[in-house]
Amino acid sequence: MTPRRRDRHGRGLRGPLAPSHVPIAKSRGERFDDFVLDAVERLKPRWGAQLAAVEFAVEEVPPLSELGDGPGRSGPIPFGRAEPARGAQPASVVVYRRPLEARSRDRETLGALVHDTVVEQVAFLLGRSPDEVDPGFDTHG
Repeated sequence: MTPRRRDRHGRGLRGPLAPSHVPIAKSRGERFDDFVLDAVERLKPRWGAQLAAVEFAVEEVPPLSELGDGPGRSGPIPFGRAEPARGAQPASVVVYRRPLEARSRDRETLGALVHDTVVEQVAFLLGRSPDEVDPGFDTHG
């Protein structure tokens, strides 16, 4: 669009609705990344040494290979994936944003779901139960 079209009524050019440091100015993806980082930070006091070599990542959706075949795909959609270390590749935890956002009612629920997903994946990597990794783990989620 040309500036003339954007300034058609003499009100000036559009700018951001909120300053960049205000939480409302963050995108959904940035807020989701913050939830994942918060979940990892909550586990570090207890599991910091074990998590030091683990890479954490966020992907939009799980790959088709994790969803099964055919249109009536059986089984639940995964919220995350954990891969143990292999050779030079470090262990990793991947959290899938869209399935978790679709399941949550609000930001608080999303934060809890992200935390529980991170706990489940870390528990898998460590060979422990989610309750051992985080005694506050929600088993009824």
